[in-house]
Amino acid sequence: MKILFLFLFAAAIIALSALNTNAQVITKYGDNVSTLDGIIKAYYDVVTVKKGGKVLYERDSLIHWPNVYIGASGVNRQGKPTMQYVSLKQYHRLSDAGLERDGFDEREISRKVEKFGNIYHVWSTYESRNTTDGPVIDRGINSIELFNDGIRFWIMGWIYDGERKTNPIPTEYLNK
Repeated sequence: MKILFLFLFAAAIIALSALNTNAQVITKYGDNVSTLDGIIKAYYDVVTVKKGGKVLYERDSLIHWPNVYIGASGVNRQGKPTMQYVSLKQYHRLSDAGLERDGFDEREISRKVEKFGNIYHVWSTYESRNTTDGPVIDRGINSIELFNDGIRFWIMGWIYDGERKTNPIPTEYLNK
């Protein structure tokens, strides 16, 4: 009886381990979208491109909800708030040529996460360079909305605003 119990217990552990392994969702580009860390890593990796390299719209679309819209907030020359709100495809049409021509390396330097049920809000502070070891050319905060469908994360949209003299990044968004 003890041997049968041990055998069934071991089989249950092996079955649960196999279930956990299968629960990971990896896109065809190797992005692990089954974890928050994985999808945020993919979010930054997809816009990071070496000078002369190629941005992959298809890769980016695999981490976003279909037909997602995204935004860039800032101020115009008169100091008035502005918002450019476009589809992911339009964003790529507007930005890819410049990213590929000049190179672009964006990385997360701090993160704050809020969660309720299956929805997540991530305040992700970033810094950008043209090359991995180049000088910082921009810093700001990405406001990212995500949904977890029980299997994987989807980016539902995001808006970012850059740091400027009149808009410094608050200290609480610079600490991990």
